[in-house]
Amino acid sequence: MITVDFSGRTALITGSSRGVGRATAQLFARAGARVCVHYRSGVEEAKAVLTSLPGAGHCMLQADLSDPAAARRLIDSAITKLGHLDILVNNAGIFRSHPVDGSLSFESWLSTFRETLDTNLVGPAAAAYQAIQHMRGRGGGTIVNIGSRGAYRGEAGQVGYGAAKAGLHSLSQSLAQEVGKDNITVHAVAPGFIETAMVRPHLQGDAGVAVRAQSPLNRVATVEEVARAVLYLASPEAKFTTGSVLDLNGASYLH
Repeated sequence: MITVDFSGRTALITGSSRGVGRATAQLFARAGARVCVHYRSGVEEAKAVLTSLPGAGHCMLQADLSDPAAARRLIDSAITKLGHLDILVNNAGIFRSHPVDGSLSFESWLSTFRETLDTNLVGPAAAAYQAIQHMRGRGGGTIVNIGSRGAYRGEAGQVGYGAAKAGLHSLSQSLAQEVGKDNITVHAVAPGFIETAMVRPHLQGDAGVAVRAQSPLNRVATVEEVARAVLYLASPEAKFTTGSVLDLNGASYLH
């Protein structure tokens, strides 16, 4: 277990009502941070996460991050609630089937494609922009973006997902180069399959066996493993890894 003291620091974890976001929020709170839990529609799940966090001074906010204006307002609201913002974890995302095999009309395909890019790339970019304005004035901060192995190997049937995550990796690297002078570090994590509610349908039956077999460890990542990686990247010890993309896929895809 990584031992990090985040006492006095604040963190906004997007998409933290479940899965990786929930595990990350809980881990940051255990490390002493005050955490803002974000959700899009799962208000009861978010309340449960908020209640589970040790310590005091946490908060909860709603926003639809497919709308960049809402992402910007989320940052401002989190700063108001927390007093300041030291760490932004862009974790929220969607993973929706939109194959190009003709089973969807062009209009339906394009709608899902655009929503995927808006939620997984444009929203995080807008949130990062607004967070950087605040962090620069405070003398620094950290942004961690949750990317994906799919940015490298592709995502058949979810082409917008792979494209958005590739963009998120590149965004992280470009921002790291631009804002390093302001003592702001930007990092990315690229997990493979993770045992979450969003991915669980893809891990059933023979398909699940095949997915697990992609790794020589014959399993997928846990949400806790991803959360620990995020905690490390947000720590002072990881400052010089700014601009890096940390693969977390059990050697299921090497590049």
